[in-house]
Amino acid sequence: MSQQKTTSPAYTIILLILAGESVFILPFVLQRIFRTTFLESFAISQSELGSCFSIYGLVALVSYLFGGPLADKFRPHILMSIALMLTALGGFYLASYPSLANLHVLYGFWGFTTIFLFWAAMIKATRIWGGQSKQGIAFGFLDGGRGLVAALFGSVGVLVFSAFITKDMELTSVLERKEAFKQVITYTAFAVCVVSILVFFFLRNLNSSEEKQIEIKIGIDKPKTLTLANFKTVMQFKAVWLLMIIILCAYFGYKMTDLFSQYAEQVMNYNKIEAAKVGTSLLYLRPIIGVVIGVLADRTRASLWIMIGFLLMLVTSGVFASGLINDSSTLLFILSIGTMALGVYSARVLYFATLEESKIPLALTGTAVGFISIVGYTPDIFAGPLMGYFLDKNPGAIGLQHSFRIMTLFSLVGLVAAFWLYRHSKSTTN
Repeated sequence: MSQQKTTSPAYTIILLILAGESVFILPFVLQRIFRTTFLESFAISQSELGSCFSIYGLVALVSYLFGGPLADKFRPHILMSIALMLTALGGFYLASYPSLANLHVLYGFWGFTTIFLFWAAMIKATRIWGGQSKQGIAFGFLDGGRGLVAALFGSVGVLVFSAFITKDMELTSVLERKEAFKQVITYTAFAVCVVSILVFFFLRNLNSSEEKQIEIKIGIDKPKTLTLANFKTVMQFKAVWLLMIIILCAYFGYKMTDLFSQYAEQVMNYNKIEAAKVGTSLLYLRPIIGVVIGVLADRTRASLWIMIGFLLMLVTSGVFASGLINDSSTLLFILSIGTMALGVYSARVLYFATLEESKIPLALTGTAVGFISIVGYTPDIFAGPLMGYFLDKNPGAIGLQHSFRIMTLFSLVGLVAAFWLYRHSKSTTN
């Protein structure tokens, strides 16, 4: 198969990066950076926050199934723009501090907007932009750039939060912190609205000539209806089943990064702003890792670097699970979260870059992504309640160690699956 060059302009990938993270800032990133502030502002426990993520995950489970074929039918910029605007509207409602029951409804709504309308459309648009020879760079730019966007949102969020705290953090009341956090939510929702408008007007010219040419070559028509025919086709690829396991394990590892700020506060004895800065600082590693790993993957194999990522996750999660890291081992803490972030982000950057390596047709990208994601992203359902259970039952260091022990098991399973994918993709190429 001849290789083709990307003909879409550079600003296309910039918009994909901006949109790709903006849509998840409200449901996930704010909670990652301001986890303890979020809990006290909404007066909920770790388990109750986990139940919100479970509702999101349950809605997302169905949304993956039907959203994939939808992305193969409609143009990406339309689906993505609508998803961003609806997600932002949910953010303005979040700023009103709804009850736990209504928070569950909101997270279910976000499961629909971010997954049914957005997810597969974004992955397919990125694959189109990358063409057949630059998948590692395309997805490296996407995930690395998303990390930079999340870091910038987080940094501005910390600044906004700090601006509305007029005295020493330890002297502020819950009400004062709650009002400051409301401003952070409102600013974020407004920013997502702006991104929605940009996507609608400037992403409409995404070049799809690569898709059309491959459709002709392999004889696959663009689906006119949401049928099961294309699902049957993608199920015949062994790589699809391995990617289910790989994404499941890698995404669980990514969910565990939500605990870094909490670990900094409860074990390392940082204050709330210092702990939030820890979570934000890690996000700045994503663009560096994304670009470097993406370039290396295009020169070797994406599946090889996924294996390396799982190996790093396995080692560092074992260190956290052992309890070796405490407030007297700051350097070990910094090195460990940095290394774990390297492993997590390496795997996260590249798992969809293996679609090209595994010879899955571009015309079926949306359907393949939807099918893989049904299992791959189930940590949205169980990771939150699972971590919440251990963290509520054993507050502080012990609960965090239990959570990282579970991550060790997932890292091991992911490493084995990545090894088999590497062997499989190597055999299909030779």
